[in-house]
Amino acid sequence: MNDRMQRLLSPPSTDFSMLDYECSYLPNKKVRMHYKYIFEPNQTFASEVVKRGWRRFGRYYFHPTCNGCNECKSLRIDAEHFQASKSQKKSIKRNVDTRIVLQAPTLSKAHIELYNQYHMHKQEKNGWKYKAISQKEYYENFVDGASNFAREVLYYKDDKLVCVDLIDLLDDGISSIYCYYDYGHSELSLGVFSLLYQIELAKYLNLKWIYLGYWVDGCNAFAYKSNFTPQEILDGFPLLDVEPEWVEV
Repeated sequence: MNDRMQRLLSPPSTDFSMLDYECSYLPNKKVRMHYKYIFEPNQTFASEVVKRGWRRFGRYYFHPTCNGCNECKSLRIDAEHFQASKSQKKSIKRNVDTRIVLQAPTLSKAHIELYNQYHMHKQEKNGWKYKAISQKEYYENFVDGASNFAREVLYYKDDKLVCVDLIDLLDDGISSIYCYYDYGHSELSLGVFSLLYQIELAKYLNLKWIYLGYWVDGCNAFAYKSNFTPQEILDGFPLLDVEPEWVEV
């Protein structure tokens, strides 16, 4: 490994872990997260750690280190060989008039309002704990640390922002960071459509994988992920000097 690659894979950082807190995915479980705060983010480091099961919010890269639990597995879609189902093709047709903008992550009043509206709905429908996000929190989670590889995909219906999909463009694929949308347009299936757009974008950029984050068996919040195949799954979070062993699902 040359000196430049070594520097990219070892950017200045601070490591820490959070105290245990209630798990959102499994009842009667506690979560412990290991974090690495990266002062100078770069695409090479992001690509290598995401390939090993890490996730990113802002300058924070993280993965679970829960005591006595190993239920969080990493999932990725083989975008190169993906074929849309009949229902997914219907989602594409329903969004023929949806305007799409791909750009570096930004922050606006419309972002905050849509994000909070989405989470209020999730509280009512799925029992999520709702807390309105501030501009500072949103910036730290979704705009800061973008470097040259982070993007947001904005979806507009009749000039109104109806969906925001935050992604990272990596060396070998696209990492799905977070997506939120207007439930007032449920007929558009915006969550499905945004992931289909990611897959088409990956194909256009000759990127093979869509990194979907975690899969927890039996958790309804992740059920939609099984509708996008073919897939591979990763057990654990190997170190940078260990090649990850992804297995076909």
